[in-house]
Amino acid sequence: MTNDSLFERAQRFIPAGVNSPVRAFRAVGGTPPFLERASGAYLWDAEGNRYLDYVGSWGPMVVGHTHPAVVAAVQERASRALSFGAPTAAEVELAETICRLMPSIERVRLVSSGTEATMTAIRLARGFTGRDVIVKFEGCYHGHADALLVKAGSGALTFGNPSSAGVPANTAAHTAVLDYNNIEQVKTFFSSEGKSVACVIVEPVAGNMNLVLPAGGFLETLREECTRHGALLIFDEVMTGFRVALGGAQARFGVRPDLTTLGKVIGGGLPVGALGGRREIMEKLAPLGPVYQAGTLSGNPIAVAAGLATLKLVQERNFQQKVESATSVLVQGFAAQAKKARVTFASQSIGSMFGIYFRASTPRSFAEVMQSDVERFKRFFHAMLARGVYLAPSAYEAGFVSAAHGETEIDATLAAAREAFAEIA
Repeated sequence: MTNDSLFERAQRFIPAGVNSPVRAFRAVGGTPPFLERASGAYLWDAEGNRYLDYVGSWGPMVVGHTHPAVVAAVQERASRALSFGAPTAAEVELAETICRLMPSIERVRLVSSGTEATMTAIRLARGFTGRDVIVKFEGCYHGHADALLVKAGSGALTFGNPSSAGVPANTAAHTAVLDYNNIEQVKTFFSSEGKSVACVIVEPVAGNMNLVLPAGGFLETLREECTRHGALLIFDEVMTGFRVALGGAQARFGVRPDLTTLGKVIGGGLPVGALGGRREIMEKLAPLGPVYQAGTLSGNPIAVAAGLATLKLVQERNFQQKVESATSVLVQGFAAQAKKARVTFASQSIGSMFGIYFRASTPRSFAEVMQSDVERFKRFFHAMLARGVYLAPSAYEAGFVSAAHGETEIDATLAAAREAFAEIA
């Protein structure tokens, strides 16, 4: 089998041949590799090509692929049962672990995806406050629930427009879309609309418009305005949870949200999500309260086993420091190689997440991200892929490093980057 033949077959039965849009390589062109196996920092495709992986299944593989401890936990659990649809001791242990590592979470409910977690968090915020309006930020992605597939309106402080067909205009009308890192805009909006706001949902470190760090005071302002006006603050830590710090972005920046959504790392690569927060809010969920949420496969025992094994590893001494150091060396090396080739380029990282941009400086907003040289990124992406380095196939996605990326892997990546930058100069 070849990647081309598999892609051709896939397109006969699957829309665009993929089960999630970015996998189609539409943003960069070409045929996506169909992956067969993975180990540590490496992937192999159907043709036997090996790649150094900086996608990490879009974030969860922080300990590396097929880590022996995670695989053993999954195999042991699978040998006893694949699913119950009933409580297990392991899901209690995972809930206890999450609450211990993220002190803002006093109660937590497991779900099956990040989208389900954010969708439920929004419903819960509305049910708790009795209000309808939610605030999100342009460029932040929180899954494909209707209320969150909304883009900015025509004016700076207008309510949003649907960004997907099938989203009713009256649903989008309850979502306000502001500019990430625009503190004054947040204050202005709350001064006029604060009493109608149920919640603000934000990626505390944006990873879905490439990597964009919060400006000084931005997260603090969100906390202050939500508290002042009786709205809830939701941190979407599906990406950042256990990647930017052991306690997530909220621990790193010292800002305590009312609700947190999680995914990726807490499932160790298997489908899982969670939402958690203050006890009095979480106890509004059914069956204790009037906000309904349910899931047949929530707390799936195999996903929970993978998540517990992964969280045990990320708590080991120096784990976070090691992977953050490797990520820093990587992005500094990218910048050095681009400079030698005289290619306009910037890069940055936080924890084990990184961003690369074909622009003169690191971006602070969606508008600045959109000023990147996307055509040059496409050329760089394919130059790196040809040299065995698998980056996210979009100029608007963050990259991820794992604990399996050691000095050998980073050096090999930067050697490929030196040749790739020279090729596109």
